[in-house]
Amino acid sequence: MNKGNPKRQGKHKPIVYRFPFAAVMGQEMVKKALILNLINPQIGGVLLAGEKGTAKSTLVRNLGQIAPNMEVVDLPLNATEDRVIGSIDIEKTISQGKCAFGSGILKKADGNILYIDEVNLLSEHIVNSILEVAASGVNHIEREGISIEHPARFVLIGTMNPEEGFLRSQFLDRFGLYVAVEGSKNMVERKEIIKRRLAFEHNTAGFIKVWQGDTEMLRNQIQEARKNLAAVKISETVFKLTADIVNAAYCAGNRAELVMIETARALAALAGRQNINIDDIKEAAELALPHRKREKPNNPQEPQQNDQSDEATEEQPEENQQDDQEDEQNDAGDDSEDQSQPEASESPETGDGETDDNDADDADKEEPEPPEQPDLNELLDQIDAIGRTFMIKNLNIKAVDRKKRKGEGKRIKTKTDTKKGQYIKSAIPRNTINDLAFDATLRAAAPYQRVREDNGLALIIKTEDLREKLREKRTGSTIVFVVDASGSMGAKKRMETVKGAVVSLLTDAYQKRDRVGLVSFRKKDAEVLLNITRSVDMAEKCLRDLPTGGKTPLAAGLLKGYQVIKNEQRKNQDLLPILVLVSDGRTNAAIMEGNPFTEALEMGRRIAGEGIQTIVVDTEVDFIKLGLAKQLAAAMGARYYRIEDLEADVLAEAVRDLSKESSF
Repeated sequence: MNKGNPKRQGKHKPIVYRFPFAAVMGQEMVKKALILNLINPQIGGVLLAGEKGTAKSTLVRNLGQIAPNMEVVDLPLNATEDRVIGSIDIEKTISQGKCAFGSGILKKADGNILYIDEVNLLSEHIVNSILEVAASGVNHIEREGISIEHPARFVLIGTMNPEEGFLRSQFLDRFGLYVAVEGSKNMVERKEIIKRRLAFEHNTAGFIKVWQGDTEMLRNQIQEARKNLAAVKISETVFKLTADIVNAAYCAGNRAELVMIETARALAALAGRQNINIDDIKEAAELALPHRKREKPNNPQEPQQNDQSDEATEEQPEENQQDDQEDEQNDAGDDSEDQSQPEASESPETGDGETDDNDADDADKEEPEPPEQPDLNELLDQIDAIGRTFMIKNLNIKAVDRKKRKGEGKRIKTKTDTKKGQYIKSAIPRNTINDLAFDATLRAAAPYQRVREDNGLALIIKTEDLREKLREKRTGSTIVFVVDASGSMGAKKRMETVKGAVVSLLTDAYQKRDRVGLVSFRKKDAEVLLNITRSVDMAEKCLRDLPTGGKTPLAAGLLKGYQVIKNEQRKNQDLLPILVLVSDGRTNAAIMEGNPFTEALEMGRRIAGEGIQTIVVDTEVDFIKLGLAKQLAAAMGARYYRIEDLEADVLAEAVRDLSKESSF
């Protein structure tokens, strides 16, 4: 037997030994989700999200060991568009003299498992292609003289580390199931994991043979469950309970119900039953709802109150100050009650000395309370601590133009004219070619080889065949935070929450290699606390020492933030500016004479007209909400978030509570 150079062994590929699926210790929920998709591909795949080194990729890549008639097809992060969806087969096109189609990864994935490792880092244009095909089950190609379509139904499986970024909601919803993966905390399990891995590396063939029986048993279970799947019945009670659970989770659309039903069917088939029980529904909810569950929407009556309040605010700008004074009045409320009680007690018995003495004693006992209440002057100028910080959700910011940039960072994907970015597609060159797309050039020239004079050349390429590479890379942005530090923010420790949220945003900016600036507005004007810098620590220090108090010159804050960005744009033409306004939208101080809020709206429209991307973080927490920040966001064309919406979704700890006891 020849064990020498692999080239002498013909076209046979070298044997690749993989760690047995059945030998992976722990991660039972991950295994269950993967097996359910093999039993019933209608579930729609699974997304495994968790820290590195938790066997996510190992389990997925070894699915072929237990998947009857299916194989795992890898989609690399650096795959180009033509490699994914298919393009011209250069060899056949040259030899035949006409366009011939060369299938891509999606064709190979038809009827199989399409696996994307680090799916959250996949290029946007590739994501769009996969979304379209995943929705229709058909890959339709119209490019380079080719018009063809082919079926592309696959089980979509992705793995990711949330620390490196999130998925946009459209792509996330395409994964039927979601599992949050964590490393084992059990010391016995951790020791066994190490032993098994070392045994595999020491004697690979022997280790695989030891686990061969478990692998075959698992494979047979999946085959048997596939046969049982068609016999599983769905009762009306199952439909109702599923709809109730999904409704209680406030999921958008109906995909959640469909995925839950298909998952419950697979669970019943795996157990050898023909009926779905309550445990199947509970387990299906745990897998299908975590990435779809949403917070309870606002009370539908609130917008009516907001509209009325907004009209009143526009007619009487001075009323904006009332909300700033409400907390002060509430603080003084106890004093008012204390003053009214003696008057009430004096009216029944004005001449009773004992009553007066008792009242005096009661007053003495109540004297220590006033010092605990904040003094009005202190309230108008105080420094709050930084509140709780958290992981920021993916804000999904994109470049608003097609300009090529040279910066470095991790925030925004943009086209680049350097040779460092990822090659995403080709284009006909407009000027001198600096980055030749050789593959695309060959595809353009291939159909015309038979009609061109060869002149002794194997391949004739003309000027019109030349193509250049279009590359894409991530770059950092410049974020200017405009923070409301007026007196109203000091009430109810609101500024403490705001500072915690802004520090969380600053931490996210540091991770994405953004440059930041900080502007605050209070009393009669706005000031630049920190000019554009990469030092997030300096920004955090300025924020920590930021006092609150005084009026709310919102328009002045927006103007100052706008000026900081424009000054920086004069220095750096590649700037990607983002203005983040943190405010409740209330204002009672104008730059010029007039309505302060109207002035703020005009300033917001001016910023939008300059093409500056904006984010409005609404800090309003009162029971009756005016909704002014939302109005301002609409005028600015800004992304609108409530301050509590910034926090990344805490994936469901237990969706079991959404199910209620029921009998079948």
